[in-house]
Amino acid sequence: MSYALLTGATGLLGRYLIKDLTVAGVPLAVLVRPTRRAAAQHRVENVMCYWDKVLGRSLPRPVVLEGDITEPDLGLDARSTRWVAENCDTMLHNAASLTFLSTGPNSEPWRSNLAGTRHVLELCRNARIRIFHHVSTAYVCGMRSGRILETDLDVGQKMSNDYEQSKVQAEKMVRSADCLDSLTVHRPAIIIGDSTDGYTTTYHGFYALLQAVATLAQQFNVDATGHAGVEGTFGVSGRETKNLVPVDWVSAVMSHVITNPEHHGKTYHLTPMHPVPSRLLADIFEESVGFYGVKLEGVGKPMSGLTEYEQLFCELISVYNSYWKDDPTFDSTNTRRAAPHLPCPHIDRKMLLRMAEYAIRVKFTAPRAKPIEPRFDVAGTLEPLLETATAQPSSESGTFVGLRVTGHGGGDWTVVVADGEVVAADLGINSRCAAVVECDVDAFAALASGQVAADQAIDQGDLQVSGDGRARADIATLFIQLSEMSKSGELA
Repeated sequence: MSYALLTGATGLLGRYLIKDLTVAGVPLAVLVRPTRRAAAQHRVENVMCYWDKVLGRSLPRPVVLEGDITEPDLGLDARSTRWVAENCDTMLHNAASLTFLSTGPNSEPWRSNLAGTRHVLELCRNARIRIFHHVSTAYVCGMRSGRILETDLDVGQKMSNDYEQSKVQAEKMVRSADCLDSLTVHRPAIIIGDSTDGYTTTYHGFYALLQAVATLAQQFNVDATGHAGVEGTFGVSGRETKNLVPVDWVSAVMSHVITNPEHHGKTYHLTPMHPVPSRLLADIFEESVGFYGVKLEGVGKPMSGLTEYEQLFCELISVYNSYWKDDPTFDSTNTRRAAPHLPCPHIDRKMLLRMAEYAIRVKFTAPRAKPIEPRFDVAGTLEPLLETATAQPSSESGTFVGLRVTGHGGGDWTVVVADGEVVAADLGINSRCAAVVECDVDAFAALASGQVAADQAIDQGDLQVSGDGRARADIATLFIQLSEMSKSGELA
């Protein structure tokens, strides 16, 4: 079984890609850095628990590799680097910094978007990963106007900010890489929340402006309607348009392209059919926050006589000044041809208001990544076997068996059984596995503790076996050994 390695897995788009690709049956490994609050494994498990709840079923878990794209070798240890080289054939490079203005060449967005991409390509070269999907942005077009083709990149255009410049250089870098057989570039426009419920975990672009308005409105007393009468000035005419796209649609189209190799090797503008005018955005601010009396004075026109609060507003949104420029027209021929069944949802007043109300309700915060402890720790149960694994699980006389445990605390593993004993184990389901067994966490707990025998679980349908049926005895060996370790106290 070959895995696709996804970077940026805990970001907004990454969360949806994990869900959509997992549902589509794509084996995933994810590169995630730990935070002060949570380890990489816990961060990913929080994401997966959210999707389990939304979908009403337990999903398979990705293989979690702790690392950081800003570090050489992506910060992976030797064991993880070996695992990638042996098990991954596809790179899904989604991680990026959305910082608009940089403080220097070694800071964001250059550190992630340029140096990070260089490190990802170096890993691909060393691990011989030759299928590459790169998440760029439609705004590599910079300050161009008119119609932007999916084949366009650097035509000498001026850039609006450091983010756009860094993404142009990163895309040029992957296009010039000689270690890849297939390069697919995904260029989304401005990603906003989920089209159905407004869910989001990041607050850039549209949300940053909304938050500035909401912050300003807090300085005033609300009226009987619950709104504050606030006046403000935008440096726009109201006719400018912005290309907003819901994250669920972007992920759905990307996942369709990724899972259908006939669509690889092209560039895709993930942009809407109908951009949103700035006048509508101002209306949404008025309706959701109470930011009444908005003046649209036109880009480049002097905004004289600003009130104290208008000056505060201008300071709050200064980093996004370039955001308000009128967007060009993005050609999306490749996208429409590849996914005609996935038209972009129309971003209308109702949907934007839903986005704004969600962000205001959660106070522009993302869920805290507090560790969610599973009822049963599958990884901890298998750890003694992993600790005794050889440098590479192999045995001429042994049988490779893949183990997939779905649900909270689950994951993918490979065990090698020889002469009635588990002699090696490793993360992920190795391509040499003769059979793969799948169960949920509760079934695994019962099997590992000896409450249920493997043959009984198979007959009851609690343990699903695919592949060589002759591996059934080796599957029983695994759970007998785990049960004996449990009884002897070797398992915590």
